[in-house]
Amino acid sequence: MTLTNLPIHRRRFLASTSIATAAAAFGIIGCKKTVRTPKRSSGIFVGEGEFKYEVINDWVTLPDRYSWQITHNVAVDKDGFLYVIHEGDEALPDHPAIFVFDPAGQFVKAFGNQFQGGGHGLEVRAEGNEQFLYVTGYQKLKTFAKLTLDGEEVWSHKAPMDAGVYAADENTKTDFKDRTEFWGRNHFLPTNFAFLPDGGFFLADGYGAFLIHRFDKHANYMSSFGGEGNEDGKFKTPHGLWIDSRADESQVVVADRANKRLQWFSLDGKHRKTMGGFILPANIDQFEDTLLIPDLSARITMLDKENRLIHLGEDPDWRTKVTKDKNAMRRGPRENWVSGKFVHPHDACFAENGDIYVAEWVATGRISKLLRV
Repeated sequence: MTLTNLPIHRRRFLASTSIATAAAAFGIIGCKKTVRTPKRSSGIFVGEGEFKYEVINDWVTLPDRYSWQITHNVAVDKDGFLYVIHEGDEALPDHPAIFVFDPAGQFVKAFGNQFQGGGHGLEVRAEGNEQFLYVTGYQKLKTFAKLTLDGEEVWSHKAPMDAGVYAADENTKTDFKDRTEFWGRNHFLPTNFAFLPDGGFFLADGYGAFLIHRFDKHANYMSSFGGEGNEDGKFKTPHGLWIDSRADESQVVVADRANKRLQWFSLDGKHRKTMGGFILPANIDQFEDTLLIPDLSARITMLDKENRLIHLGEDPDWRTKVTKDKNAMRRGPRENWVSGKFVHPHDACFAENGDIYVAEWVATGRISKLLRV
């Protein structure tokens, strides 16, 4: 099936509901005495012209009772509230994995401890007059779920066994001796979503079968495409994806991370084109005619409407330092970081006004805001 002229669905979606309620089931109100007010100006800029941004690192901080445990993804709702998911430490099962901040960067609430030890993908989607969070859990979690904005579970699913590629117990096994039992091409390790206007969605099995699965609006499995390989139409770590609505025919664009490229497909999974020029593209978002691609290799890349590459923060010398000793900097002390420079961008999303939020895959966690100049 081919659909054309799909509207742009960004990580902050239009809807008429609000999240004015700051505390609900699983929600915890923050104490402002334990939260620093984020800086509003840094004087540090990246990019140029219409793609120039002021970089403000550590835009949000957590109350003292919580800690970042490798930040992974960010999403923004229609009211400008920012949602952040971290991977989380499975040894801390009562610690939340999802955090919510108001438009000024102040902590509002936290929930989602069921994603501790594997929190990964996070998207906000408007459905009628409501908004929902869609979440993926990899590592031992092997799950994808739909939540309310207060963290109440609508549904949660495991591996789509109808795809015919997974181990016999992939959707039921919960006890694992070591990583070899949940890491491989016959396992389910979902990473991110892309949404269709009919309520259906695509789901990337970015660390497992290297497939893109399609589901209907009820989360029923429909089809898959991809698989492991270097050739067009195949993947090595299809980590992020998006519905690119900039052309006459809307297409699925996939961040084929380990193959260092983006690939575009029709909505029924037929390969359309491949584009290089990336190092480790991790995810994709869209604002008007611009695509946003966080690259794990210390930069943010944007594609304008002509698909010309614009790199934010590109610095080969800095990249050498970041990637030295198997990316030790992302595990090491913050004293080695440089303000305004990226370490390991894992996800990025646009705000309503074109500002950008960036989540970096670093042990201490970091959320930066790029203010559009």
